[in-house]
Amino acid sequence: MEIVEGIGIGFAVIVGAILFLFIRRAVVTRSGGIIRLSVRTSTMLDGRGWSPGFGRFVGDELRWYRMVSFAVRPKRVLSRDGLSVERRRLPEGQERLAMPADWVILRCTSRHAPVEIAMARSTVTGFLSWLEAAPPGAVSPRLAPQQDWPAA
Repeated sequence: MEIVEGIGIGFAVIVGAILFLFIRRAVVTRSGGIIRLSVRTSTMLDGRGWSPGFGRFVGDELRWYRMVSFAVRPKRVLSRDGLSVERRRLPEGQERLAMPADWVILRCTSRHAPVEIAMARSTVTGFLSWLEAAPPGAVSPRLAPQQDWPAA
């Protein structure tokens, strides 16, 4: 009987964990402003280190949550204030296997460190609009020159 109880408890824990993941995502995405977004968490090997997740725009911040995580808080927060886009490129080599074909990689600099983010081509325009949004009359030189960017 103890084996059956152990299996039952193990099954209940697994179901509870999966349920928690779904509830977490529903709570975070409830208020909108969500985009699919991958962030490169490690640059040890070329083309590797991408972690899928979703980003949520909250005021002047882009909060990034891992897709599969028990953390309720965002894993990374990018402030619009210190964020600028250095370069835009298409996935290369092994990156093409790690993300959908229509995604674009943006290399950004923030106050803390450089960061690479990947998102769908259709999402890039909205992200860049959010990034450049500024009070009337303010100049926002946050983007690299257009000639460095691949055609959309």
